[in-house]
Amino acid sequence: MFSSTFKRQLTKSIRFQSTFTIPKTQMGVIFETHGGPLHYKEIPVPIPKSTEILINVKYSGVCHTDLHAWKGDWPLPAKLPLVGGHEGAGIVVAKGSAVKNFEIGDLAGIKWLNGSCMSCEFCEQGDESNCEHADLSGYTHDGSFQQYATADAIQAAKIPNGTDLAQVAPILCAGVTVYKALKTADLRAGQWVAISGAAGGLGSLAVQYAKAMGLRVLGIDGGEGKKELFTKCGGDVFIDFTKYSRDENGNDKMINDIKIATNGLGPHGVINVSVSESAISQSCSYVRSTGKVVLVGMPSGAICKSDVFQHVVKSLQIKGSYVGNRADTREALEFFNDGKVKSPIKVVGLSKLPEIYELMEQGKILGRYVVDTAY
Repeated sequence: MFSSTFKRQLTKSIRFQSTFTIPKTQMGVIFETHGGPLHYKEIPVPIPKSTEILINVKYSGVCHTDLHAWKGDWPLPAKLPLVGGHEGAGIVVAKGSAVKNFEIGDLAGIKWLNGSCMSCEFCEQGDESNCEHADLSGYTHDGSFQQYATADAIQAAKIPNGTDLAQVAPILCAGVTVYKALKTADLRAGQWVAISGAAGGLGSLAVQYAKAMGLRVLGIDGGEGKKELFTKCGGDVFIDFTKYSRDENGNDKMINDIKIATNGLGPHGVINVSVSESAISQSCSYVRSTGKVVLVGMPSGAICKSDVFQHVVKSLQIKGSYVGNRADTREALEFFNDGKVKSPIKVVGLSKLPEIYELMEQGKILGRYVVDTAY
């Protein structure tokens, strides 16, 4: 089955068991240019380095970041050609000679942060995602939109045996990301948090994590089925932004309604997972004094605008929140394993990925799409 060169490379760099048959080729989705065709085709199976594991990916969540990676519209260069995806869940089928924390047959997850230097100031403080040498799955490192993918063993997520791999896949990025954002908001149980983009892939998980942390949740979103999903996730008050417009005096009734719903003062914190520049800036107006505005969604070229007078007088804090570290990942997975968080997913074949991207661009995603790599 293997070429002589492939056998030599395998023997030198990895250990594997005969119970897993590792093919030379696999099916995956790859693109060669930004915005170019998304090819679902046969590609080589990667060979793990000494510090990596090879994961037979069963399911992968689809994140809005994957759309940016394909478009190439972020000021961060991506590798080309590229296999996207960074929410992969599967089985370890091979491992490098230096890997000590995974065994063949373990369940493992692929995250956005594939690896970092582990020796700089940021890595020492647990801020590995801010490492200048960070390696990113589905961006600078071929990701989980393939049947077999490599992952750095230090950063790969440990998944308990028996876990529903389709359900857990979105937790590996969306779940960890919103959990970290809620920690960054530093709110107390009983306080109000607003989730802007509350019924999307990140937002629907943010609502559940917020409720599990004892917060009261106001969700902002618009479109068919959004309120129903928000309510199903346990949210308290839903605001449909599509039903609002400024009055003849230029006043924004939505901002007023948000304040009324949160004891007349506005939410104590806002988690912006939407990809709307206007929604991000608007959150600085309705958050209450001393509140925190946390930026998570990253629409290309967007700017967060906050009136300086208002910002100072209200003593606002605007914080950026990137992906979580290893501890955040473990904690986010514990909420999932305890049954406090469930991914609202729709499973389709990997070959349907281009169609999912179209729905993302149209803003028609409800919950999270997960692709089954088998078809």
